[in-house]
Amino acid sequence: MFPNYTANPAPLSPLAFKVPGECAGMRLDQVLAKLLPEYSRSRLQDWIAQGLVKVGSALGTTRQKMWGGEAIEVVPQLHPAEQPHQAEDIALNIVFEDDSILVINKPAGLVVHPGSGNWEGTLLNALLHHAPQLGQIPRAGIVHRLDKDTSGLLVVAKTLTAQTALVRQLQARTVKREYLALVYGEVERTGMVDAPMGRHPTQRTKMAIVEDGKPAVTHYSVAERFPAASPFATSGGSGQGCTLLRCKLETGRTHQIRVHLASIRHPLVGDSIYIKGAQKCAPQLRAILAAFPRQALHAAQLGLEHPVTGEWLEWQAPLPDDMAQLLQHIRDTAS
Repeated sequence: MFPNYTANPAPLSPLAFKVPGECAGMRLDQVLAKLLPEYSRSRLQDWIAQGLVKVGSALGTTRQKMWGGEAIEVVPQLHPAEQPHQAEDIALNIVFEDDSILVINKPAGLVVHPGSGNWEGTLLNALLHHAPQLGQIPRAGIVHRLDKDTSGLLVVAKTLTAQTALVRQLQARTVKREYLALVYGEVERTGMVDAPMGRHPTQRTKMAIVEDGKPAVTHYSVAERFPAASPFATSGGSGQGCTLLRCKLETGRTHQIRVHLASIRHPLVGDSIYIKGAQKCAPQLRAILAAFPRQALHAAQLGLEHPVTGEWLEWQAPLPDDMAQLLQHIRDTAS
């Protein structure tokens, strides 16, 4: 039985006990960690900071010394990750919908699934409002994701049968996904990056190319090239231009396009995580690109086999306004 994401959680009962004499001299957080080992030290400290722990009739403090015999009351609170996800009335740009699937054109800035720092206001919350029955489907039917600042097409399953079929297509690499990516540098020809990916060995919030990572393959071709020739070069100094690429994924690893393109020295414009150092653009072009506030990446095409009818379906999403305006600004400046 899958969790009902919209259900209200049952309140947790307060915990009351006395500090054993053997804990004399220990801090309050240390005593709680010893007596409540099922909870992490950081969570217990959070509860103390939130005023959820009393020593006698007063609120406890983390470093408060215990001497044994004190009466302690703890009011446990669920971590956001343990809370049922709530339906929220968030507008969705629906490209296609039937009884089995839902195709969304996700705007940049919308997180797909709740997580650390983003427990509300996500696509999942919006889906639960749009189709409450998704509360009975794992992850509310989400079978693949886009980064928060990546825009474009994403498919959602509305039934368990559809979800199973879509996951199998993704695993078989038969789902067609094409992105438009604006990158630094002048890419000369079509190419491919075949490099395994996993967590960065020292920076755990980043992904990286690692020898023991999962297979990852990205194909790219030139859609439009913006060379650092006149008038950019006449603005003072010299440097590289930029290129609009079409990227096709065989696999769908987290941050795959961003990591792969950075690995061949063509990082995405606006990518604050995977750009290393200042890019050697002509000054006028550099100013235009540096002002773009997100990674310039858009999931422009999506194709798949309908999980019930078997029909091959494809959708396209035009560039969002911010990327379209950026490209037009580059063209106008270069003309």
